[in-house]
Amino acid sequence: MFVADQVPAPVERCHDPARHYVCPDLVMTMPTRLVVRRTAGGRRLLLMDNYLYNRGPGRVQFRGHRTARYRMDAVQIVDRSGGRSPIPVQTGAKLTWKYVDASRGNYWKFQNAARFELWRLNARGERTRYERTGPKLDYCLRDLFRFGRGPRVRRGPFFGACSQDLGATVDTLGISVGWADGYPSTYPQNWIDVTGLRGCHVIVQRADPLDHVLETDESDNTNAKVVRLPYRPGAQHCPAYRGQGVA
Repeated sequence: MFVADQVPAPVERCHDPARHYVCPDLVMTMPTRLVVRRTAGGRRLLLMDNYLYNRGPGRVQFRGHRTARYRMDAVQIVDRSGGRSPIPVQTGAKLTWKYVDASRGNYWKFQNAARFELWRLNARGERTRYERTGPKLDYCLRDLFRFGRGPRVRRGPFFGACSQDLGATVDTLGISVGWADGYPSTYPQNWIDVTGLRGCHVIVQRADPLDHVLETDESDNTNAKVVRLPYRPGAQHCPAYRGQGVA
């Protein structure tokens, strides 16, 4: 029986040699394949692909235990070096029973895995005002895309599809080193409502916005893309974003 480490989980714990933690590093890649879709009610939705990528050196892994009909409290299972057993760490993480759509049904997902933000951009390329947040917040956490290379990166996936068992009392989600969970622009809720907005903005996709993942680096969780609204493909004729996470 594991006893979870209950001390608050700042990033320094991953670099404490006495703990021997081998933590993940969770990042968002740059938003891609932007498309505008109009709803029947006249709203304008800016759709986009997204990828939640673990660039290591340890796995992202959470074990949930049922605490309510549609919720599990979860501990992060942190790898350790030197042949030591992984250790559970309480970070405040939760799994949620998430409805996707009529064709896909419901899944157990990691709650608040990411957040899509839209900010106004000034002439100096600085964020000046928060505008909107997209509805896509919860992720399966699975090995869907192999991004990394090298001896630490598995050739095949280890963490599979999300559970669709509402009766499950425990569940494990994760992303291996060098792998990513991702969703195409056509996936439900993969958008930001940009109705009525004009001018230069920046989309900021943020991994782990509530700091529920113990990881090696909290400074690289975001990535961003500049857009002029109403959006059209091609050159955006806006200043370069001076914030973090843009290539």
